Amino acid sequence: MEKIIIKTTDAPAPIGPYNQAVLTGNTLYTSGQIAINPATGDLVLDTIAIETTQVMENLKAVLAAAEMTFENVIKTSIFISDMNNFGAINEIYGNYFDEATAPARETVEVANLPKFVNVEISAIAIK
Repeated sequence: MEKIIIKTTDAPAPIGPYNQAVLTGNTLYTSGQIAINPATGDLVLDTIAIETTQVMENLKAVLAAAEMTFENVIKTSIFISDMNNFGAINEIYGNYFDEATAPARETVEVANLPKFVNVEISAIAIK
């Protein structure tokens, strides 16, 4: 099966040996997105709601680069540094999906995330 690398300047550039997303067949696997403003390279950590919005906008940009939307997403993984932020993260996250057709998901609290951010989200999508 062919492996197509997905790249966009509308989401943060990778900072290591990985890509923003990989498309194989009809399935897209995204790397985890954190709250980096792709235009400035700065972290957006003002509030957990603003941070989560930046994460979701970065994920939206990666999906768009693969000619997909959140409607194509079948699975997400959410990693958070503090489960007490779950409600605020979930509220913003929910704005990007139709609840009736929302993807499968897990949310996991972890000790640390890249650049010590509070939330990281990755997705699997299909055409």
